Amino acid sequence: MQEYEPGLRCSTIDRIFGDLRRWLPELIQAVVERQRGQSVIAPVGPFPLPAQRALSERVMRLLGFDFDAGRLDVSAHPFCGGTPEDVRLTTRFAEDDFLGALMGTVHETGHARYEQKLPRAWLQQPLGMARSMAIHESQSLAFEMQLGAHPGFVALLAPLLAQAFGSQPAFEPSNLQRLLTRVTPGFIRIEADEVTYPAHVILRYEIERALIEGEIEVDDVPPLWDAKMMELLGVDTRGNHRDGAMQDVHWAEGIFGYFPCYTLGAMYAAQWFAAMRDGTPDLDARIAAGDLAPVFEWLEARIWSQGSRWSTDELAERASGRVLDPAHFRAHLQRRYLG
Repeated sequence: MQEYEPGLRCSTIDRIFGDLRRWLPELIQAVVERQRGQSVIAPVGPFPLPAQRALSERVMRLLGFDFDAGRLDVSAHPFCGGTPEDVRLTTRFAEDDFLGALMGTVHETGHARYEQKLPRAWLQQPLGMARSMAIHESQSLAFEMQLGAHPGFVALLAPLLAQAFGSQPAFEPSNLQRLLTRVTPGFIRIEADEVTYPAHVILRYEIERALIEGEIEVDDVPPLWDAKMMELLGVDTRGNHRDGAMQDVHWAEGIFGYFPCYTLGAMYAAQWFAAMRDGTPDLDARIAAGDLAPVFEWLEARIWSQGSRWSTDELAERASGRVLDPAHFRAHLQRRYLG
C-alpha cells in the first residue's frame, strides 16, 4: 500500500473498512428498496459520437479544464495521464449510452485539474507531485460524485443535453438526477454506483490481504469471491470468473494494495465538501446558480497547490480541520439516497 498511499497501514484500513462493513450492506438494501417504486425514464438514442464529444468538451470547460495545457482523446477505458503542462485524459463513447462517457469525462477532469494546478514552482520535483492515489481519487470523485451528481449541477447539465441531442423527457433535471443516482448491485466494479462501489473494494482488500499473509492460496480466491459478493451485495457469481475475480487488471499486473485508494478517495471527497459547506453555507445554492468557483477555489487552495508538501493526514487536517473521518461519507450517502 505504501506505493500508492504513503503512510497508510492495514490497521487503519481494517478500522475504516470494518466500520463501513457494518452498515453498508443494510444501507444498500434500504436504498434499493426505496428506489424500487421510483419512476425513471430511460434516454432514447442513438446519441451521435461527434455530439457526445462536443458535449464532453463543453462540460470540461464548465469544470475549468485548461485546453491550452491538455486535451481529450478516446480509449477503451477512461484514464488521465501526461504532465501538469500537458494533461491527456480519455473517455469512451457508445451510441446507446451518453451518460457513461459524460460522467467518465467528469471523473477524469477531476484528476486532470489536480494535475494542471500542481505548484509550478516545484514542477518535476517530488514536492510538486500529487500527494497520493487516494488524494488523487478524491479529486476525481469530488468532480464526478459530489459535484457531478449534485442536483444543482445536474440542472446545469440538463439544457446542455437537450442542445446536444434534442429535447426529451429523460433530460428533465429530476429524471436525470434519478438516473445518475440509481443504485443497482452488480458484478462489475468499474460500473458500480456510488453506494455499492465500496463493497467491491472491501471484497478485494480482504482477499488480497489474505493472499499476501498466506492465509489462503490462489485456488481459494473464486469460492471466497463468491461468498463475499453474496454477503456484501447479494449477487451470485458462482461459475462466472470473467465477471468475478478475473475482471480487474490489478492482480494480473501484480498491483496489490491499490484498491483501498478508491474508497478512501470517496471518503475524502465527502469530507472536502463537508468542509466547503462549513466555510460557505450557501455552497449548494451557488452551485445551483452555476457558480462553481467556491468549489474550485477551495480545492486549489487546500489540495492542488500543496502538492506533496504534507503527509496525507496533515494535508487532510490542514484542509478540513481533521484527519479522514468516514462519518462524512456515511452522512453524504444517507442524505443523498435516503433523504
